[in-house]
Amino acid sequence: MARQAHLIGSVGLADAEAVFTAVAETLRGCISRIPDGETGERGYWIRWQQASFDGCEQLEQELAEVKLPGFKDSVRRPFYKIKAGLSPADVDMGELGYGDEAIESYALFDELQRAGKIPSDVRFQVCVPTPMALVCGFVMPDHQLGVEPAIEAAMARDLEKVQAAVPAGKLSIQFDVCYEVVGADGGPRLPYDDHIEGSVARVVRLAGLVRDNVEFGVHLCYGDPGHRHIVEPEDLGTSVAFANGIVAGSPRRVDFMHMPVPRGRRDDDYFKPLEELKLPGETRLILGLVHHTDGVEGGRRRMAAADKYAAGYDIATECGFGRRDPATIPELLNIHRELCQ
Repeated sequence: MARQAHLIGSVGLADAEAVFTAVAETLRGCISRIPDGETGERGYWIRWQQASFDGCEQLEQELAEVKLPGFKDSVRRPFYKIKAGLSPADVDMGELGYGDEAIESYALFDELQRAGKIPSDVRFQVCVPTPMALVCGFVMPDHQLGVEPAIEAAMARDLEKVQAAVPAGKLSIQFDVCYEVVGADGGPRLPYDDHIEGSVARVVRLAGLVRDNVEFGVHLCYGDPGHRHIVEPEDLGTSVAFANGIVAGSPRRVDFMHMPVPRGRRDDDYFKPLEELKLPGETRLILGLVHHTDGVEGGRRRMAAADKYAAGYDIATECGFGRRDPATIPELLNIHRELCQ
């Protein structure tokens, strides 16, 4: 299979039309799915979801002093808890907005595809965080497991909404698995002790929400606050453990699995855990080894190291690039293209 480029989700251009056209023009022939770039208020991943929590009548704010991952200084910001006298079963998060955003963007995608500006065999990619990201990012620790079912139910409604509106053969859904990965490697605390097993079980539940003919994949992530990882990965061992667990437990086909590769890692120790990777033939491995700072040559050095342990894989960045200087994005897309050739 010819090597393909994969975009994680966010692309820091003006709007979805700018993303669709720039990506289709630059990566034509070496990309099989295109996201809308998560432009505007969605550019900072889950931050825009504060409105969903503000709008939930069964939750209330509590200000807490927190040290955000990747930043030196702590900040005082609102977290949420279940109002006194209510139970977890009372919490109703409604919809989170991912469905509505995707439907609006798909209308533009479809228009551009019908006009021939996007190849007919390219899918529309929808990227969503796991419910656990919202749990850890917005809910007071003592209330996290209580609120989790309501967030899962809201995510299920959003996924059903977009799958009802977008033809299955045109749709690709990616779950961003970040808090779970860094939690397993000693990062911010997860509200359960069986970090890998508990996280895998949750991702497997999400997989069951995706219809059979819709493409489904997973982005394993160590975060990108301030363009630094929340926790620095020792090697690909945690990613391999997550990947093996997800594909073994998933009730449906997993079409792609993305893993990060830090800029400075082209050593055997980092890639050696890939020897234990057990992806079925229908699951495409994607390695996030593209870095703007060292371009094509740096990418080729990391690929040379990966080639010892992976027979075939697609390429991507480690994380989305919605928070970088827009002027750098054309060059970054060209790096993807050259590394695919």
